[in-house]
Amino acid sequence: MACLDRLIKAEWLWWMLFAVFVGVLPGFLDLASVRLVVEMMILAVFAVSVNLLFGFGGMLSFGQAAYFGVGAYTVAVLTVRAGVPYYAALALAPVLSALVALVVGFFCVRLTEIYFSMLSLGFAQVLFAIVQQWYSFTGGDDGLQGLPIPAWITDIPFTGLYYFVGSVSLVCLLLMRLIVSSPFGYILRTVRDNAERAQFYGLHVRLYRLLAFVVAGFFGGMAGGLFPAINQDVYPNLLFWSKSAEPLFAIILGGMGSFFGPVVGAALFMFLEDFINSFTTYWPIVMGGLLVLLVIGLPSGIVGFLQDCYRAMQARRLRTVGSEQLSPTAPMEVK
Repeated sequence: MACLDRLIKAEWLWWMLFAVFVGVLPGFLDLASVRLVVEMMILAVFAVSVNLLFGFGGMLSFGQAAYFGVGAYTVAVLTVRAGVPYYAALALAPVLSALVALVVGFFCVRLTEIYFSMLSLGFAQVLFAIVQQWYSFTGGDDGLQGLPIPAWITDIPFTGLYYFVGSVSLVCLLLMRLIVSSPFGYILRTVRDNAERAQFYGLHVRLYRLLAFVVAGFFGGMAGGLFPAINQDVYPNLLFWSKSAEPLFAIILGGMGSFFGPVVGAALFMFLEDFINSFTTYWPIVMGGLLVLLVIGLPSGIVGFLQDCYRAMQARRLRTVGSEQLSPTAPMEVK
């Protein structure tokens, strides 16, 4: 049992197994499934970035699609309008998203709870309206098509797309994991749990919230920058409020209390959406019903449920060991 506990807690081993699993997966998938897994990876990065705010920072934002969309449109506009090489445009996507998040977050972090959520949504809808109406620059409702993505990424059987997106996504997840495990991540949890006490200790609460907002915007922009490689196009709905709901669904499904919860939730969300959509046009109704059942049955998410089971197993084992140590020894026979 002690060896099993060490294996479960050896996070580096899980990262290696995850990388190996992702690496060999294309050999067992058809073209449609490869594209679906690529979308899962992008949503996983997006969901984990949102969870930095929601799960670890206690800030529920309804406008994170804005930074996803800014990242996507940065790649599209720079490559189509300015002729910037794809890799340079992709590198600039998270930077520009972080700058936009810095401006928006400066105003949003001054508020808390529902006021923060609604203000973040308001800014996101303003950006959506700008993108939708600016035909000469963003293409308006039609978006931008025919992005010059390198051929080795987009060529069938999409193995280049798979490994490119997979590599970038893995690096992003590792960086976010380091951020969560850093002193900044623990301070963010402290601010989430008790902002008044954190301020009493001398922490600049608004500053840390703003930093978290910028970091989330950066990685959300990175996820958005990867998205155009799938279909070589972008469209205004990438900034619409409904896009912000996808990472929130993934977080709720997987569990906001853990780092890997949104990753599992993103994979499950994309799989359910694709599976249900394959046999009915009313997939939003079925999807909504399944989400309601999963939230009611597993309020802490899938990963949270597994963690609760593991903690319960550990508690039972400790009680068993304690009872054995406290049990009286058998009386010695008197001759």
